[in-house]
Amino acid sequence: MFIQTEQTPNPATLKFLPGCPVMPSGTANFPERDTAARSPLAERLFQLPDVAGVFLGADFITVTKNGDSDWYQLKPAVLAAVMEHFTAGRPVINGDIAAQAGAAAEEDDEIVTQIKELLETRVRPAVAMDGGDITFEDFEDGIVYLHMQGSCSGCPSSTATLKAGIENMLRHYIPEVVEVRAV
Repeated sequence: MFIQTEQTPNPATLKFLPGCPVMPSGTANFPERDTAARSPLAERLFQLPDVAGVFLGADFITVTKNGDSDWYQLKPAVLAAVMEHFTAGRPVINGDIAAQAGAAAEEDDEIVTQIKELLETRVRPAVAMDGGDITFEDFEDGIVYLHMQGSCSGCPSSTATLKAGIENMLRHYIPEVVEVRAV
């Protein structure tokens, strides 16, 4: 097994590409050790010193390190943990992924449907390339609330991406959108 790594715009995160599917559908965000109970892979990565967060995408794993640690020492340990996990054939997530994703089939109004469609087709693929994800939280009084995950969370350029990129695009296509905020 050969695992590639990629830099992300966030210097505290590194993207690991194991060359096989990680999540069959959706994503999973573990911003701290206490949230990792449903993922044997995330739990294993949190056992490493200086791992501060784990994000699982379709075909990648984004690991966030503590601010004062060094990738030079942490990266080989993460590579070994990921390789050992996949070669042993262990599950990435325990249980039913669809149920855990909380996919509530609520009726969205037309504006929310348009926002979600633009996020799904234009924004999420782009931020996934950088090892992150952005999910829709709410739309109220012209303000779109988005949740930033993986390398997007805490990234120095995330505010610029949110305002200059996502907000401008949503305002262009959906006049009812006046602002975009991170939750």
